[in-house]
Parts: sequence; C-alpha cells; structure tokens
Amino acid sequence: MHRLTRATLAFNGLGRCFVAEKQVSAIKIPSRGLVCAEHGDDYSKHEVYDVIISGGGMVGSAMACSLGMDPNLDGKKILLLEAGKKKVMDKVPDTYSTRVSSISPGSTTLLSGVGAWEHITKMRCKPYKRMQVWDACSDVLITFDKDNLQDEMAHIVENDIVVAALTKQLDSLSDNVQVKYRSKVVGYAWPMPHQAENSIPWVKVTLASGESVQTKLLIGADGPNSMVRQELGIPTVKWNYDQSAVVAVLHLSEPTENNVAWQRFLPSGPIALLPLSDTESSLVWSTSHQQAEELLQLDEESFVDAVNSAFWSNENQSELIETAGSLFRSTLSAIMPSAGSPRQLPPSVAGVGPKTRVMFPLGTGHAAEYIRHRVALIGDAAHRVHPLAGQGANLGFGDVACLTRLLSRAAFDGKDLGAIQHLLEYETERQRHNLAMMAAIDLMKRLYSTNAAPVVLLRTFGVQATNMVPALKEQIMAFASK
Repeated sequence: MHRLTRATLAFNGLGRCFVAEKQVSAIKIPSRGLVCAEHGDDYSKHEVYDVIISGGGMVGSAMACSLGMDPNLDGKKILLLEAGKKKVMDKVPDTYSTRVSSISPGSTTLLSGVGAWEHITKMRCKPYKRMQVWDACSDVLITFDKDNLQDEMAHIVENDIVVAALTKQLDSLSDNVQVKYRSKVVGYAWPMPHQAENSIPWVKVTLASGESVQTKLLIGADGPNSMVRQELGIPTVKWNYDQSAVVAVLHLSEPTENNVAWQRFLPSGPIALLPLSDTESSLVWSTSHQQAEELLQLDEESFVDAVNSAFWSNENQSELIETAGSLFRSTLSAIMPSAGSPRQLPPSVAGVGPKTRVMFPLGTGHAAEYIRHRVALIGDAAHRVHPLAGQGANLGFGDVACLTRLLSRAAFDGKDLGAIQHLLEYETERQRHNLAMMAAIDLMKRLYSTNAAPVVLLRTFGVQATNMVPALKEQIMAFASK
C-alpha cells in the first residue's frame, strides 16, 4: 500500500531535539481528525459556513481579508469570530503604543494584497533601511542593509494600527466576510473523518451567547493558548526562557533620520531600539525576570540611564577577546578589503513615555501538527518565538499567504476546502520554514546567553566572518523577508 511519511515535529534547540515521524497510510490520513463527535440529528438547524476563523488580531483578521478578497473564493461563506470589541481608529493616536511589529517585505506584500497597507501608511509606520547588531562582550558587529540604502528592510508598525487597518478593510468585504465581534467561543465539536451514522459532518462551534454555527473548515488563529489546539489534543513542544521582555516608548536626545534598527546582545539578553519617528523609538529589552521587575520600578531618569548604559557600556568586554577579534578582523580585511560595513553609533535616549513601560514573559513553542480533519492552525496558535529577531508576526502572515494560496487552488479545482490533502500541503510547507526560523532564533538566543570566553571568541569570529560576506547576509535577509 502506498504510504506517506511526514515529519510531524522537528525542532532543534540547545539540549533538545524533538523529531516525531509518522507512517500514515493513504486510507488512514483522515484519522487525525478522530477526536470526538456528537450525534448529528440536529446539525441541520445550525448555519453552515465554508470557513470560520476563530480569533481575530493581526493574523486572524489578515486571514479573513485574504480569503474574502480571493477571486476563486468568491461566493464562499466566511465568518471571523473576534472575542474582543471592534477596533476602530478614526484618527492616529497622539502617543505611540508599546506593542509594535517589524513588518517584513513579504508581510508588506500580503497586507498590500488585502488592501490594508494603504490604510497603514496613511496612519503611521516607520521604515528602516539598516539593522545593526553587535555583541556587548566583544563589540563585533554585523550590519544588514539593502544596496545603497535605497530599499526598506522592514517597517515598524504598531499592532493596533495593523488591526485597525484590517478591520476597516473587512468592513468593505461585508458581502464576502461576516464578522462577529465580542464572540467568545466556549466549545467545539469535531466531525468524524468518515461519515458515520448520527455523526456531524462539519466542525461545530458554540459561542458564549448560546449560538452555534458550523463550518467545513475551521482556522484556529486564537493565539499561543489556542483553545482550538488544546481541544483537538494536538501536542505542543514548549519551554520558557526564564526571561521577560520590557517594552517602552523612548524619546531620543535629538531628532535624527532614525532609519536604523539597533540590537545589542547582553549576557542577560538582547536589547533592541526600533525606530518609530525622528524623535521616538520602541524599546524591547529581554532580560531576567528580576531585572525586568527592577527596570519597571526605576524612576524615569534611572531607567533612561540604564537603557543608555546597556547600549554603550563596555564593562562586559575583555582585552583578550578584543585582541583576538582585532587580529581576525585585520586578516579578513586583507583578504576582502572592500567587504564589511561601517560602524554607526546608536542614538542616545533622553526620556521615556509616561506609563509605557510594560513587561511580559518570554518562551517558545511549536505545535506537533498544524492541521486535523477540517481544521488548520495559523500564527501563534501554531508557533511562538522569542522576539529577538522580530519574526513573530511575519511567521503568522506567512501562514496566511500559504493557506490562502492552497485554499484558492482547491476552490478553483472544485475541491472540498476542509479536505486533508491540501491541508497537509500547507502544514508541510509552513513547518519547513517556521521550524528553520525558530531553530535559528533559539540557537542565537542560547549562543548569546553566556559570557564564557571560548563561546564569546567563537561567536566573535563567526559574526565578523559573516559581516564580511555580502552574499551570505543577503541570503539571511531573504530568508527573514519571506
């Protein structure tokens, strides 16, 4: 019998290696949907949708817009369930939000395609053309940028603005997409993979209001604590980093073009300064829980001093590492005299926005499976990453683009949208990309979480060599831009 081999989970982290491989026969593939089912004698009383997206936010709303604008899905009944209230933004807020995302070119393409990027640019976003990353223990750096700084690497956008732009676009898609705000899901009932007597044919969703709806395909976009994932019993590999991120809006000492994203790896965790405007930047400082608590308690002047010190202090550097790094850099310069990038200095910080300091714990996680019979997971419901690379939202938008493309093709071919075949294709494609990105982020986090001399020396040589090879940096940027 023809058999399909599929790796359901592969994630390489320091001290961890999770690989679960299944041999699944073509006949038994749908058995992944066998979770539970209820008698279907009254299922015909409930409204049936082609697609229901459980969870709004940036990724869920983008999924609804993407499906609603696809010409091959015209005429399909699509429903977005948003537990929160409708986010309407009549004017740009006077102050910046602390929750921002770095929107990659690939995500920009998706948001442009669904008509939201135009709304975002009319409100507020800040492009940056260069990213400079350096090590507090050796001060070697790597610079990522486009040729001649003509193109933007990414845009820093407040999450609320992204959601508001997508919400506005959803209003224009009311003929194709229905949105239920303040709709809390309290339960799911799953169909049998094969029609059985008295079983329901679709996924049944029960809301707190008592209303029930059914769908041929349920898309779980309900975040890292996904109820969809948990009720399906999908295993998740996850761990906490024993770190918290402190975020804040910072005021710069003087106006600047501010088109560079800065990140410095401290032994306690990375600190990043992301441009918001010519005079303000967003802070993301990952550190121990204790230090994070202390940073929140500091008065404004002491907090500003701590931020400037984190970017400028050389207390973690040693003469041995500096000497070895200097010799290696000189050797590389002799071999490749025109390679490398000039060093820039980060701006100094003068103040912090009132009541903008917030902390949240950090961790990572990955669902063993992204799909089940008539169900697909996207965004944080499927994967969660450390913020050091700014890839959380981009991975979710990548899920949206991939799943839309496959569902569009299925609709064009007249196939059932909830069929396991094209859902498996979505899972395979996205796990290959997401797991590689997550492994790279986790490795980087662990590599920079020590100031042991041999490790510092190793990463010093590695970073300097990478910075001298433009083609390698272009490959890294291309992978992160998808």
